[in-house]
Amino acid sequence: MNLALLAGNAALVLAMMTVLWIVSVRLRDASIVDPWWSTAFLLVAANTVLRTGLTPGKTLLLATVAAWALRLWLHLLLRSLGQPEDPRYAGFRAKYGPERYWWFSFFQVFLLQAVLAVVISAPLQVAGAAAAPDPVSITDLLGLALFAAGFGIEAVADAQLTRYRKARASGGPGAPGPVLDTGLWRYSRHPNYFGEALLWWGFWLFALDIPWGWATVFAPALMTFLLVKVSGVAMLDAHMAAKRPEYAAYIGRTSGFLPLPPRGRSAA
Repeated sequence: MNLALLAGNAALVLAMMTVLWIVSVRLRDASIVDPWWSTAFLLVAANTVLRTGLTPGKTLLLATVAAWALRLWLHLLLRSLGQPEDPRYAGFRAKYGPERYWWFSFFQVFLLQAVLAVVISAPLQVAGAAAAPDPVSITDLLGLALFAAGFGIEAVADAQLTRYRKARASGGPGAPGPVLDTGLWRYSRHPNYFGEALLWWGFWLFALDIPWGWATVFAPALMTFLLVKVSGVAMLDAHMAAKRPEYAAYIGRTSGFLPLPPRGRSAA
């Protein structure tokens, strides 16, 4: 890993986000960034491997990044089709005014997402730049196991949420209630975010067999912090509690992040 490679990856991500910003200005929808954010990590990993050479360890790493990035991209893209701008971005557009949010969104949304992608992808860049022969190591296999667990939890939680939303939108006597509290969502209010954090700690393990790879621990730690305290758990809990009064009871009996047995009488 060197500064030239880092700069090249940063330039690619910035170019990608700039194109997305231009499209968002035309569509008046900054939330188009959400489906494409995961592909920025695949772009970084693929460019790093392409420029440093393919090895067994990097083949495994690239396969896991591709599986995660493409699944999440497709899931979020399908979910957003035909939908208005996400309320988070619509709120910012109303706050700052449409006459200036078109350019302000470049810095607040797209440039910020680009910087975060470059920073959080540090384990992918370090592991992706490993020198040959780079065989599959014990820490690679541990990373694969942790990734698989997180990937599975996230995919199942997303599928359960999608089915719930479709069933609720269809209405009728068999429609579910205002809060999803079955399946994985019985044990965590945000099991998809827990799975996302878990797989990022798996990505970090891929970098442990590289000199100073352990130092990229800030990347999964930052991702976990963002998911819990910034754009994930905290923000959605506040939004849902204001939108649905039943959500307060759900908060009282269900873990916010880590999957745990429900609390109180509802645990029966």
